[in-house]
Order: sequence, then C-alpha cells, then structure tokens
Amino acid sequence: MSRTLVAYFSCSGTTKALAARLAQVTGADLYEITPAVPYTTADLDWQNKQARSTVEMADLKSRPAVADKVTGMAQYDAVFVGFPIWWHVAPTIVNTFLESYDFAGKTVIPFVTSGGSPVGDTEKWLHTSCSQGTKWKPAKRFEADADVAALKQWVASLKL
Repeated sequence: MSRTLVAYFSCSGTTKALAARLAQVTGADLYEITPAVPYTTADLDWQNKQARSTVEMADLKSRPAVADKVTGMAQYDAVFVGFPIWWHVAPTIVNTFLESYDFAGKTVIPFVTSGGSPVGDTEKWLHTSCSQGTKWKPAKRFEADADVAALKQWVASLKL
C-alpha cells in the first residue's frame, strides 16, 4: 500500500479506537485532529442550544482551530479521515483539517462512527473543503465495535 495516514477526530474515544484498528490494518501512520481549545463535557451537550458543539454545528461555516499540523503531509498518497457524525454531518473541525492541506492528487477516504445515524450529507460538505484534484472514496459508517476483519474487508474493497 502507498504511504497512508489515518487522521481522526474523537471526543469520546470511540472514533480513536476505530482509527487505531484501521491504522493497524493498513500499516498507516496515525494522527489525532486535536482542537486548539479542547471540548468539555458541557461543550458536547447536544441538548443544550448554547453548548459549543451545538453552536458550531448550527453554522456549517464554523471552523474550530486545530492545535497542530501533520508533519510531512506531502508524503501521503492516501488519507483516511475519521470522525463521529454530529447533526448528520462531520464536525466542522474536520473541515478545518481538510482546508489546512492541499489534497490534490491524494485519495481521501472518510470513515465515520455512529450508533445509528447514516453518513447523511457529510460527503457533500467535505468535498467543498478539499482542493480540486482530490480523489474521493465513498464514506463508510462503522459501529464502535467494528472488528479488524470488517476493516480489512473494507480496505481491500477500496483498491488503493
């Protein structure tokens, strides 16, 4: 496989665990998309209309800052990008991440964690955050407990 990166955003640890298994399956490097200002439990209270995550997701142009950059992004040919589904799309910090790099000529493969929500409009919004010439694979939703065998099967189907 080409030089591969698994980048992920995770607040609860669910996506982090899946990303680690995916990195193991693919032999990829692993990078956590960390917010410059970490989310607190109160920030993630989706039932509170004043909670940070609710306010950010109400404005899809919101771009929370990322704490650091991927070292050597140019070396990667394929980038898996993982995140939970928030309000039927990717958390807007994922857009911040994608807008921070030139993905032209690279393949971006989104993977999401969700207990039941579908991928929704995620891809539509993510595509607008990447440079022209980015190659896309369809987003794949996984349950939190997706095992290595399921990940291997999915990766093989991508034909990277």
